[in-house]
Amino acid sequence: MPLKKTKPGGTVRFPLTAILFVSVLAPLVFLASRGMHSATVGLKDIKNGSMGQQVLDWRKQQAIQQMQSLLSNEVLDIIKNNTDDSGPLSLNLGGRTDLSSSWILDQPGGSSESQTMSDGKEVTAPVKEENAIGTQRVNSKDEGLKDGGVPEHPQIPDTPTKLIRRQLRQKRREKRAIELVHQDNEAAVKLENAAIERSKAVDSAVLGKYSIWRRENENENTDSTVRLMRDQMIMARVYISIAKEKNRPDLYHDLAARLKESQRALGEANVDSDLHHSAPERIKAMGQSLAKAREGVYDCLLVTRKLRAMLQSADEQVRSLKKQSTFLSQLAAKTVPNGIHCLSMRLTIGYYLLPPEERKFPRSENLEDPKLYHYALFSDNVLAASVVVNSTIMNAKEPEKHVFHLVTDKLNFGAMNMWFLLNPPGKGTIHVENVDEFKWLNSSYCPVLRQLESAAMKEYYFKADHPTTISAGSSNLKYRNPKYLSMLNHLRFYLPQVYPKLDKILFLDDDIVVQKDLTGLWLVDLHGKVNGAVETCGESFHRFDKYLNFSNPRISRNFDPYACGWAYGMNVFDLIAWKKKDITGIYHKWQNMNEDRTLWKLGTLPPGLITFYGLTHPLNKSWHVLGLGYNPSVDKSEIENAAVIHFNGNMKPWLELAMTKYKPYWTKYIKYDHPYITRCNLSE
Repeated sequence: MPLKKTKPGGTVRFPLTAILFVSVLAPLVFLASRGMHSATVGLKDIKNGSMGQQVLDWRKQQAIQQMQSLLSNEVLDIIKNNTDDSGPLSLNLGGRTDLSSSWILDQPGGSSESQTMSDGKEVTAPVKEENAIGTQRVNSKDEGLKDGGVPEHPQIPDTPTKLIRRQLRQKRREKRAIELVHQDNEAAVKLENAAIERSKAVDSAVLGKYSIWRRENENENTDSTVRLMRDQMIMARVYISIAKEKNRPDLYHDLAARLKESQRALGEANVDSDLHHSAPERIKAMGQSLAKAREGVYDCLLVTRKLRAMLQSADEQVRSLKKQSTFLSQLAAKTVPNGIHCLSMRLTIGYYLLPPEERKFPRSENLEDPKLYHYALFSDNVLAASVVVNSTIMNAKEPEKHVFHLVTDKLNFGAMNMWFLLNPPGKGTIHVENVDEFKWLNSSYCPVLRQLESAAMKEYYFKADHPTTISAGSSNLKYRNPKYLSMLNHLRFYLPQVYPKLDKILFLDDDIVVQKDLTGLWLVDLHGKVNGAVETCGESFHRFDKYLNFSNPRISRNFDPYACGWAYGMNVFDLIAWKKKDITGIYHKWQNMNEDRTLWKLGTLPPGLITFYGLTHPLNKSWHVLGLGYNPSVDKSEIENAAVIHFNGNMKPWLELAMTKYKPYWTKYIKYDHPYITRCNLSE
C-alpha cells in the first residue's frame, strides 16, 4: 500500500501496512540503503580511479537488487534522503528519530515535528510547505568546480528539515560538552577540597608562627581574610611581572600601587582581628585590578611559569630559614637566661659572706651508707638542680633515706651550696662537691680531658669552620656544645672513683622531673648487668647506626648497627659489677681510639652505648618518659603515669622556647615567692 502524505501543517496518518513496514522491514531497508549508498560511493571511486580496480562487495549488490525489487523508487528516495547525513553505518537504529516529516506518527498539535534528544527530551520544529521531500533543487552556483571548471560531485542542498535536525544535534553536542566541563570542574573542586582537608590533618610547623605546639589554641577560621589578602598579593606579583614583560605600564603601576596598599593593610597580622580597618576596601580594589589584569595580559603558560618560579624561590627561603632556626635554637639552648645567671651570682655572693662554720650540711654520716638510696647529680644550673632534688623528696615515701651527691663546677659551687643551705631537702641528705677538686681527674688519666686540652680540639671548637653567616655551620653546631668541654658531662664514666664506698647509685640528669617514689629501682634485678636503663629503639633513629660510624671497621666488627639504644637521664648503676667489668677501662680504650673523632662525634651517649654494649638491662618504659624538650606530641597519659619525665632536647623548661604545655610539670616544684627568685625576676 503506498504511503500517503498530508498537507503541510497537518497530521500524518499511516495505514497498518506502513506501521508493519516501519517495525519489521525498516532495519532491512536501512541496511539496504546503506548498501546502496556504499555502492554509489564505490562506483564513483572506481570511476575516478581512487580505488583502482576493486570490485564492489557482492553482498551490497545483492541487497540493492533485492530492495529494488521490493520497494518503489519513491520509498527508496525517502530512505536515502533520511540516511545520507548520518555518516557511516550505525548500529543505533532504535535511537535514531531523524525520519522524514512524511513518516511522523500522530502528534498533538500537527504543526510541529518531534525530535528525541540524547537526554530523552523532545524538541519540536515547525514543518513548512516548501520543506516537502522531493522538492530538491540544485543551484549551479553552489556546485564546486574542480580543475578548470570541471564540476565535482553534485551537492544536493539540505532541506530545512535536515538543517533543523543538524542544529538540534549541534545543540545536543554543545550541551553535552558543557555538562562534561561542569563535571570536570566539580571533580577538580572535590579533589582540591579533599587535599585541603588532608593537609589540615598533617601535624607540621606553621610558617609565621612562633611555636608549633601553640597550634592547639588557634581557631582555624579566624584568618580567612588574611589568607585572601596574601593570595591576592601573590597573584598581583605574578601579573606585575607579566605586565612588565608585555609592556603594559598602566597595569604595572596600578597593580604595584594596589600591592603596596595591601601590604600596609596586612602588616604583621596573622588573624583577621589584627587587620587594619581599611582591609576590606583594599581587598575590593585589588580584586578589580586583578580582574583587569586577567582580561589584559592573562596567559596560562606564563602564569604557571611565574608561579612555579615563585614556589621554587619560596622553597629556597624556607630551607634557609630552617637552617637559621636550627642555629638559633641550638644557640638559645646553650645560653643561660638572665634570671638564672642573676640567681647564681646573688647566691654565690651570699655563700662567701657566710662564716665557714655555717657552710656545712647536716647528716654527713649518711653520705657513705650503702643501705640508703643514693643519687648522683652533675649540674651547673642551680634552678634545674633544685627541681630534681625537690621533686624527688616530695614524692618519696621515706625521704630520710635519700642521699643526693651533687657535683658542680668552680663557678657555681658557692651558688649550689647556698641554695641548699637556705632550702634543705626536708629530711633528705645532700652534699655538694667541686669537680675541679678531684685531683685524680687529670689529663694523664682521663683521655677525654687530654683531648679537650689538645690543640686540635681547640682548633675544632674555636677556629676551624668559623661561621660567616647565621646559617653556616649550623649542622655541626650541636657537636660544638660547650657542655662537651666540661668534665661534668664525662664524669658519669667515673662513678666508682667518685663514690668508692657505694654499691649502687641512681644517676639523674638535671633536666628531669621525678613524679613518683623511686625506691623500687634499687630492688630491680639487673641480672648481672651494669646499667639499668629504658630503651629507646621504638624509633629507627635511636639505634646504634645513627650514633656510630659503621663505615669504620672497628665499629662494624664489634657492634650490631640495629642494636637498640637506651637513654641517659635516669640510670641505675651496679658499681660492684662496674668494677668487675672494668667499665672505666673500656671507656678509656674506645675514647683513645676516637681521638680523631672518626668513630663518633662528641658527646656522651655514643661512648656510653659502646661502653655498656651487652651490659645494659632494659627497664620498664613507665620509669622514664623522654621527649618533652623536642616532641610536641608526647601522650599525656604516658607523662602522668611516668616515674620520671625528661626534657631532653633544646627546649629546656627554664628557657623561653620551652613547650608551654609541658612547662607546668617543671615549674610546680619551684618556689617563685623565694626572695632570691623574686629579686632576679624569675616567674612562671
